[in-house]
Amino acid sequence: MIERILTTELADHQGEEIHLAGWVHRIRELGAVSFVLLRDRSGIAQLVYDGAVDFGNETVVRVTGTVEANEKAPGGFELRVTATDVLAAAASDLPIAVNQESEVGIDALLDNPIVSLRIPRVRSIFALQATIAQAFANHLRSQEFTEIKSSKLIGSGTEGGTGLFTVDYFGERVYLAQSPQFYKQAMVASGMERVFEIGAAYRAEKHDTPRHLNEYVSLDVEMGFIAGHEDLMDLEVGLLGAIFEEVQERHADTLERFGASVPSAEQMQKTPRIDHEEAKGIIADRTGKKAFEINPEGERELCSWALDEHGVEAVFVTAYPRKKRPFYTYPDGIKTKSFDLLFRGLEITTGGQRIHEYDMLLETLPKFGLTEEGLGDYCTIFKYGCPPHGGFAIGLERLTQQILGLSNVKEASLFPRDRKRVRP
Repeated sequence: MIERILTTELADHQGEEIHLAGWVHRIRELGAVSFVLLRDRSGIAQLVYDGAVDFGNETVVRVTGTVEANEKAPGGFELRVTATDVLAAAASDLPIAVNQESEVGIDALLDNPIVSLRIPRVRSIFALQATIAQAFANHLRSQEFTEIKSSKLIGSGTEGGTGLFTVDYFGERVYLAQSPQFYKQAMVASGMERVFEIGAAYRAEKHDTPRHLNEYVSLDVEMGFIAGHEDLMDLEVGLLGAIFEEVQERHADTLERFGASVPSAEQMQKTPRIDHEEAKGIIADRTGKKAFEINPEGERELCSWALDEHGVEAVFVTAYPRKKRPFYTYPDGIKTKSFDLLFRGLEITTGGQRIHEYDMLLETLPKFGLTEEGLGDYCTIFKYGCPPHGGFAIGLERLTQQILGLSNVKEASLFPRDRKRVRP
């Protein structure tokens, strides 16, 4: 096997003969010399050829040559090529230019994902997103959480059956899961106590906005033996602080490319917590208009208020009215022990304490037009003893969008599924 180094490692091999492999990013022919930029997973290196080259952009090649210093080349070094092996030629009719410096329009990106994902700027979004997921899991493991993987085919919905995609399952109607809610709670009740899952979630909602997807990745957490929903908010600020620190450490170049930044762990600890009514009052004070609901404009105002008053663009809104929360949310009079986390003007988390007492759950169901029979196995979790518990979910794409300041959440989905797209 031919030993290959990465483009970012040229500086470690000055004067040596080495092998690189990757995609031809750009070709510039200057008479007797051609300069070729080669792209691999780590970055871009400059190749130098005598004369013209006989391949085009996006061709996959393996090259051999000697590493030389050149302050004008990416990273200060280049490869003077002595041999080239074309591994796979690329057709010349690229639907979009992978090597252009200006941003490509979102429709062009989404209509041509097989090619657009090769654009370094686009690909860097998903490298950063992978770090978010990894840091999420690592932090929770450090807090003695266990990762689970639950089924996405369910017989009934814990949200009451609305907004579900139906699937023909050997002649029986089943659904794609909106969340792993049932399974998270079952595992808490099993004695595992603390669990998390990174998995797909589905919402059959006919929206077409820059903040919604019909299929997205949900970062789910559930924790037993909590004293209240405050424990969950404490967990989340520490979790996000750990994620942001990892993103800053590993992707400073990507943050700079997007003109973005992340709060420090210390800033996240300052995240204010205000109840739903107080939030509406703040919106009214800042806009001069009475706030009947917390709409997208209100979310932006609340985050702006949090930045002005607390130095962080994040705020927990708590104590939502019962009618605005799912049936399983623990009641607190006419309110609930629940919260949303708004970050940079967008809700990225919904969570709260759950009802864990069987009798209380049965009393609650009729108020939401539900029955024990209609929920299938869900109520069984509580019939045989379940500790006080709660959890939350973070939308991976939304969090990525807000970190990088993307205009549309679809830019943070590898192959977005919305009302128009089910390909590739």
